[in-house]
Amino acid sequence: MKFIKPKNNKAENVDWLISERVRAIVKTYAEYTEYSESEVVDMLLLNILDDKDFIKWIENRRNNRRIVKQLEIEDLVETDKIV
Repeated sequence: MKFIKPKNNKAENVDWLISERVRAIVKTYAEYTEYSESEVVDMLLLNILDDKDFIKWIENRRNNRRIVKQLEIEDLVETDKIV
């Protein structure tokens, strides 16, 4: 038996403007996956962390400890490069 883990995603409302097309894509994908639209957006945006160039950019930022901690990506960046 696998136990259910709490989500603990500390979600809050944001005020972003997105196109009708993107809303339709998210709505349809949420229907397909049987997740809520919020969960779909959350999962898809987390895929940004797979962008190696983005991670390199963070590593090269001055005083990047705050960014690394905020994004919870300690395991993705080289620890000797954290300033």
